Amino acid sequence: MTSVQPLPDLLSENLSVVFCGINPGMRAALNGHHFDGKGNRFWRTLHLAGFTPVQLRPDEDRRLLDYGCGSTAVVGRPTASAAELAPQEFRAAATALARKIEHFRPAYIAFLGKTAYAAMTAQRQLEWGEQATTFGGAKVWLLPNPSGLNRAFSQDALVEAYRALACYIRTDKVSMALRGSP
Repeated sequence: MTSVQPLPDLLSENLSVVFCGINPGMRAALNGHHFDGKGNRFWRTLHLAGFTPVQLRPDEDRRLLDYGCGSTAVVGRPTASAAELAPQEFRAAATALARKIEHFRPAYIAFLGKTAYAAMTAQRQLEWGEQATTFGGAKVWLLPNPSGLNRAFSQDALVEAYRALACYIRTDKVSMALRGSP
């Protein structure tokens, strides 16, 4: 049996946002590209929400960095479904993820779905959008998971949620520029 390698992060310093998935899907890990799952709506959603001027393909995932965005996962172990992960895997991964975010210093970390963030923080009641806390020094935002397995959100609903973050980031950058902050 062939072992599946963890998916390398797409990170650099001082990004506007790091999109943090639950864990890599098997196809993404096998192909070595983020959000490369059958029916995954991540790349289309990012484009329609205004994060990228063109719709990237999974094999162009490194270009995400060109637009001030990055990608990582809470748990590095690839699975066919996030339901295969145990709650203790999220808690065990929390410290390393927080250190990674502290090191790269993005302005925002956007958790894709509530599952991992809830398990790491022991919060039971979470709302979508901006959170009152930070994680690894980054402002926290919760977005619906774009996985093809998550059909609770239509494409339009995903775009609306992601666009809210894109607008918030743009507004935040303008405010910081007016105040003379880096």
